[in-house]
Amino acid sequence: MFTVREDDMTDPQTLQLLALHLSGMHADSPEGNVFALDLSGLRVPEVTLWSAWSTDKIASIGALKMLPDGSGEVKSMRTHPDFIRKGAATAILEQVISTARARGMRRLSLETGSGEKFEPALSLYRGKGFKNGEAFGSYQANGFSQFLHLDL
Repeated sequence: MFTVREDDMTDPQTLQLLALHLSGMHADSPEGNVFALDLSGLRVPEVTLWSAWSTDKIASIGALKMLPDGSGEVKSMRTHPDFIRKGAATAILEQVISTARARGMRRLSLETGSGEKFEPALSLYRGKGFKNGEAFGSYQANGFSQFLHLDL
């Protein structure tokens, strides 16, 4: 069981997991195809970040970015290696989806990569009803990125 809370991005564990996320995205994606937000990109008013905790250890993070067209984007999903396949990412994604609905968003979208490293995340998203679709916002199809959407 995880406790999910809105995160102000000041806890060292959160900052370490964000750093792991960014380094992983750069290691597993071709140059020019990393769209992960850094700390300054997550600290803007249109982004809310949550963290899932097991007692005093961070288990997962994820964010919701409000887009100008009234939809939302899932950002910065990452699970700590100690909590992979234990439900931490599901807890975060459920928080993102429920918050998007509560805020009246009509659709949630996300961009992620292709290949073996991205399959666990894709399985999670598809299990929650996300479907592959077209690029959105300022993204452009590039042969590596996949775009998924969930109508709310």
